[in-house]
Amino acid sequence: MSRQTRRTGTFLVTREHKRFVEFANAVRRNATIGLCHGRAGVGKTLSARRYANWDLIAPLITTWGRREDSDKKVYAASSRARTLFYTPPVGGSISALRKDIQPFIMRLCVCIDSYGNPKWAERPLTPLGLIELVIIDEAERLTMTGLEFLRDQFDRSDAGLILIGMPGIEKRMSQYPQLYSRIGFVHEYPPLSKDEMQFVLQRQWRKWGFGQDDADFTDDRVAAAIIRLTAGNFRLLQRLFMQIERIARINEMAAITEDVVEAAAQTLVIGNAN
Repeated sequence: MSRQTRRTGTFLVTREHKRFVEFANAVRRNATIGLCHGRAGVGKTLSARRYANWDLIAPLITTWGRREDSDKKVYAASSRARTLFYTPPVGGSISALRKDIQPFIMRLCVCIDSYGNPKWAERPLTPLGLIELVIIDEAERLTMTGLEFLRDQFDRSDAGLILIGMPGIEKRMSQYPQLYSRIGFVHEYPPLSKDEMQFVLQRQWRKWGFGQDDADFTDDRVAAAIIRLTAGNFRLLQRLFMQIERIARINEMAAITEDVVEAAAQTLVIGNAN
């Protein structure tokens, strides 16, 4: 049976995702450490997984069984991305990191090598092998020794390292001078702007088969309600879309109204966006 990739829905290439790509490329190109911070749900993890092609690569990396013909597309994706995405467990100690991340490094390098690129075969052996960028999500979970382990891997490899976390992570990292002195880039991942929200809404309207009319007062009220409820939170926006689509389908509605949006919002836990 072929391995299944993680389903995250249609990915929207927003302005903030493009900025994340530029940030990640800069960290990789300069073989430095980068910090990415932003409020929960703004899209940091989605952008990082997209950059690493992790939804396609992860099933093979984590199961690691008998090779299949379908794995060739994973080898190609691994070769293009050359990026490891990893979320440490809570209290990510050095023993947990060694147990989890080192097999992933080895397996990803095997995938890259299986695609075949003579240039990489000439590269000197390092702890990260053929990997050019490591992205650590939920970096606040790491202990001091876990951070030191990552710094050591980084120091002995010609690769970049990105630590993703909540606002304030840069202050925490400043407590570790040896790591903090190696930080080359800091990127704030903000919530979606109003313009970005309008872009996402237009895409979603087309997906549902509706045409958003700027001159239609009802459409304008619906858009305003969605923007107000989600406050630029990308994760919450996706969840709200799912509930709106469910309600519209059950009721066989030909248009999305403000009442539908409010009904969908009642099924979600919407906290203070600030």
